[in-house]
Amino acid sequence: MIQHNCSIRTAARLGLLLLIVALLSGCAASAVTSKVDDTKPTEISIMAPLHFPHSPSEESVALLEELTSTKLELSWVPDGIYSDKMNTALTTNSLKKVMFVKYIDYLSVKNSVRTGAFWEIGPYLEQFPNLKQLDRDILAQTAVDDKIYGLYTERQSSRQGIILRKDWLNQLGLKEPSTIDELYNILYAFTYEDPDNNGKHDTIGLTDRNDLIYGAFKTLSSYFGTPNNWELTETSFIPEFETQGYLDTMNFMKKLYDEKLINVDFPVTSKDVQRELLIRGHAGVYIGAMTDVQRLYEEAKQFNEQVEFTIVNRIEGPLGYRIWSIPNFNGLYLFSKKAIPTEEELLKVLSFFDRTMDADVAHLLHYGILDKHYYVENDKVILPEELAALRTKEVNALYSLMIADLGNDNLMEVAQQHHMWSYAEQLVEDNNQFIVPDPTVGLESMTYDERGVELYKIISDATYNYILGSINEEGFKQQVELWRKNGGNKIIAEYTANHFN
Repeated sequence: MIQHNCSIRTAARLGLLLLIVALLSGCAASAVTSKVDDTKPTEISIMAPLHFPHSPSEESVALLEELTSTKLELSWVPDGIYSDKMNTALTTNSLKKVMFVKYIDYLSVKNSVRTGAFWEIGPYLEQFPNLKQLDRDILAQTAVDDKIYGLYTERQSSRQGIILRKDWLNQLGLKEPSTIDELYNILYAFTYEDPDNNGKHDTIGLTDRNDLIYGAFKTLSSYFGTPNNWELTETSFIPEFETQGYLDTMNFMKKLYDEKLINVDFPVTSKDVQRELLIRGHAGVYIGAMTDVQRLYEEAKQFNEQVEFTIVNRIEGPLGYRIWSIPNFNGLYLFSKKAIPTEEELLKVLSFFDRTMDADVAHLLHYGILDKHYYVENDKVILPEELAALRTKEVNALYSLMIADLGNDNLMEVAQQHHMWSYAEQLVEDNNQFIVPDPTVGLESMTYDERGVELYKIISDATYNYILGSINEEGFKQQVELWRKNGGNKIIAEYTANHFN
């Protein structure tokens, strides 16, 4: 919260230059770093994704408001419908002051950024002790026309892997998979060999959802050797869906569909329904973020006390171990010019996010309330397993508000936590040894920014139709050609020129 030891209001009237001078001179330095302001709390409305069944407890939010001297209007939108809600807010011009945009949706928002819907915040970051420490490389990856508009939420390069029912593996005498063939055999056995030992044919191998990126498809495609969105050759770029690995992945998914080793309605299945199939014991394999395992385990125990999960990240394919990666941000918080009409108010909102990186607030967002959700011993965080369910219910949703947490030195190291979470983090770290980056990150293609979303729909529809048997390989190639004619060739040309020139 910014105190008025020197009048920010006056500085704003005189212009940005005088404001920067005042802050750099120290006149407002203590104001920016102060933890609580005695004046009226700053009112901030935020739209954020909800990755858990419960929004954070009133107690946790009240403490967050107290520490940051704010009055927060938090609109929690279930992750499965977040993109739709975000696009609706954009098209109806009904944005909150602060809006989270997922990495995969950022493309569709860039035109709004360019037309002035959001504040450019880059020039203000140096005024804040924490925000000025943000990673310049990651900020550059988020830039639009070399300008910074958002505060990034930081994530590991790749959390992707496989979560399996360990007790089902034991029941059938199977080991964890290490190859694509072994994974297929497990999916088949989980479907047809009664892994829950109830004498009924009521299980399937894989539970999936209507998402070719964060569902099973893209992770499987890594195993088959598919490049991450684009393959860079000596002279140009090739889209991933024109590679053999992509075709092999479609054929594998088609086989799972034809043999009913997967929920056959996966093209219209939500993430919540996908999770429920695993939690309730109807499916035995979930391909996605390995760090989801703790929450899945806790919820599955409500239906079966004997449930056990394990995690696998190394599946060997024709090119060895591979896993696709994202840039080190999975989304951005953008700041609406309509909802935040003045520079003075923008500074107050930015001050809130700067404050969230201080130790006390960062620990609240990440771990909860001290001595209720976590403990501290020898300057390290203890996350007892018996409190895991309570943290999930009352605190974990707040993690979505954290910016740049992986690079935040104010966060204490965790000494003890849920064993499945610890194991997942080890495998996420192991993924770094064989990640496959997207070679177009940092390159510009105006056609991709303007038409990438509608063009992607051509490919995603064709992919689903191929898996479901509605079109054959020739039909898929015809859709790829349609993609090229409608703008794909221009995208390739622009990326090629940007990279090689």
